[in-house]
Amino acid sequence: METEGRAVMGGHSISAHSRKASKPFSEATPARSDIHVTPGLSKPLQCNALPDKLFLLKSLTILFFCLLPFAFCHADDQVEKIQKAYENIKDIRGNFIQKSHIKDLKRTDTYKGEFFIKSPKMKWEYKGDKPQVVYITGDEIIIYQKKEKQAFKAKFDRATYGQAPIALLGGFGNIGEEFDVSTKNDKLILKPKKPMGNIVSVSISLSDGEFPIESLTIIDTLSNRVEIYLKDVKINTDLKDKIFEFSPPEGVNVLRQ
Repeated sequence: METEGRAVMGGHSISAHSRKASKPFSEATPARSDIHVTPGLSKPLQCNALPDKLFLLKSLTILFFCLLPFAFCHADDQVEKIQKAYENIKDIRGNFIQKSHIKDLKRTDTYKGEFFIKSPKMKWEYKGDKPQVVYITGDEIIIYQKKEKQAFKAKFDRATYGQAPIALLGGFGNIGEEFDVSTKNDKLILKPKKPMGNIVSVSISLSDGEFPIESLTIIDTLSNRVEIYLKDVKINTDLKDKIFEFSPPEGVNVLRQ
């Protein structure tokens, strides 16, 4: 039987609505035309110090613009590494650790499990005290909660990624088309070019292994953070389509969103 309902997956609600955080308002400080006098320096010394400061500022500016092309080049190299790897990947399987940091509740939930990807199909099995299985069939997402004996079905599209950030792993084959790319602290920073649910940015740490991604961190509009660490990843193991099929066990109530 299918009825309407709500599901929570990895600290995220499927029907959750985004809220905009209020920003503190500060009054702009009017510009001053006078030169600031540094305590302990006579006026002649301050006048002599000003050209030195301007020279330092110009030097730093030149250095910044000299290094900027190298930063973009580094980002392009990392993106190319991921793209090339995805071109040869037919399926992916492995283990994961997910840490969901919920800012408003000041709480971190940790989950562990196993994942399977054969794009556009995916399956993430969360183990532990609250076991559940997430199926993505391409245009539909199913969350099966074993203990509660219930499953939730909903439409899955670009706007749903905020509630299922794990699905990003299946769509990194077209990074340049989907995201604006930069680097920070040897990590690839992706910002969606078009709205992608409530996702603000995705940070990727690259791996030296066969699969190019070691971990990813997703930040949403509420400043919540989801960290996903991948372990024992294997590619092209000939995953069968049956793995991604959901057949409700007897007695399981199926709720449609």
